[in-house]
Amino acid sequence: MAKRTNTGYYMRIVHRYLGFFLAGIMAVYAISGIVLVFRNTDFLKKEVQFEKTIATNLTGVAAGKKLRIKGFKVAKKEGTVYHFKQGTYDSQTGIAKYTKKELPYVLDKMTHLHKATTNDPLYWLNIFFGTALLFFVISAFWMFLPSSKVFKKGLYFTFGGILLTLIMLFL
Repeated sequence: MAKRTNTGYYMRIVHRYLGFFLAGIMAVYAISGIVLVFRNTDFLKKEVQFEKTIATNLTGVAAGKKLRIKGFKVAKKEGTVYHFKQGTYDSQTGIAKYTKKELPYVLDKMTHLHKATTNDPLYWLNIFFGTALLFFVISAFWMFLPSSKVFKKGLYFTFGGILLTLIMLFL
């Protein structure tokens, strides 16, 4: 029997083994993507107490920026102590006591990977993973012969997926 050397043959082989190789990271991205949908809620988050010493004589707003607290707003000021929703900051001593809601350690690491930017060394993994997913999209069209029923039916599903995506994006 002659050895097959057409493009479809190689696409199927690379698609198969790249799929097996990326199975773990696909699971991580799937789980962290679902968790990120709920990032504006307290779903799965636990309250963590913090006590930090930052610069003294900061204004309430400057302290909020230094502490990197989202939605920071000073509720009231008593002497040198600024009170905000999450805790307090003493501008005389520089001590800030506050609480934050955080995901459990493993989920936090997974969502950090999912949101990596160019400031993070993990962004190369995101680029590789995105490129691999794009390869999966393209190589899927080499899984079946274009004359087969499965391929033709697959094109309808592809069109449906594109249409649904466009509707979701622009409505």
